[in-house]
Amino acid sequence: MFESLRRNPILLDFVERAGWSAGEVFFATLLAGGTAVGVADLPWVYAITISASAALASVLLTALQYLGRFTNLTFWPDVFVRLTKTFIGSLVASITAAGVFNAVEFDWTTALNVAAVTTIAALGKALLAREKPTPVSGGPESAGEPAPVHTSSPSTLAPAVYRKAVSRS
Repeated sequence: MFESLRRNPILLDFVERAGWSAGEVFFATLLAGGTAVGVADLPWVYAITISASAALASVLLTALQYLGRFTNLTFWPDVFVRLTKTFIGSLVASITAAGVFNAVEFDWTTALNVAAVTTIAALGKALLAREKPTPVSGGPESAGEPAPVHTSSPSTLAPAVYRKAVSRS
């Protein structure tokens, strides 16, 4: 199973995005628990539940992105799409984890705080993952034309794997 996963860059992209979404939401949910509480009092079960929901939301939103063929983007548009999906996924995860949803009684402040912290964490990850643009080897520069340059991406996948994933859609 893992061998076929390594051979499929699109599946790796889905796993990378869902994993980061889950981790960012988990971190933000624990932060929302407050610093005045002890480790035993943190909302561990809730954080795990909301993280799993965020991972599922990420998979669904990424599938929509791939189906719409809206994947082969330059760095900043890609970051914007990822941040938007992260915010929406986190908010949806908070709503689904609430059980029976009541718009009036729902804790919007906490849900929006978790979504905001998650989105800020996603921005930090994207900026830290950004690789330098690299010239394509064997390009037409020998014919007097400038070498094409691969743009950087906000993905933590290897640049070649990420480019394969997003260019196939």
